[in-house]
Amino acid sequence: MKRSDLTEKLLDIKREKGWSWKYICEKIGGYSEVLIVGAVLGQMKLTKPQAANAGELFGLSKSEIAMLNETPMRGEGVQMPPTDPLIYRFYELVMINGPAWKELIQEEFGDGIMSAIDFDMVMERLPNAKGDRVKITMSGKFLPYKYYGASGNVPEYGFKEE
Repeated sequence: MKRSDLTEKLLDIKREKGWSWKYICEKIGGYSEVLIVGAVLGQMKLTKPQAANAGELFGLSKSEIAMLNETPMRGEGVQMPPTDPLIYRFYELVMINGPAWKELIQEEFGDGIMSAIDFDMVMERLPNAKGDRVKITMSGKFLPYKYYGASGNVPEYGFKEE
């Protein structure tokens, strides 16, 4: 069985049972909803105890449980640019705002990147009289670039210079 086949099986069970993502995340436990849903969709991995919880919840075989604990080929099967309107809006956000985010982050922290591995994300619903709003908070560790072969007074890492 391929990971994509397992994802389809899990989604079929979710539909048949009428489960919400919130319910599934509570039963699997241990991580943020974004990470657990990502794992069910084949983009993240679960710990062995979480995979066991998922196995019990979905009635999975040992092989399927083990697959949930394997590192997936992230991004596989995701069309670029995305065609789903909601996912495309995030793509558009990065295309339009990415250069400004880069400039502002590097002005504040120096030459480097925001980690998507040492990373947290929270999604919230904010009531608003004009229509509820989606609030997504991302927090990633700053990782300065390492300058190879640095010597003397040349900085080894790309932290902000004063």
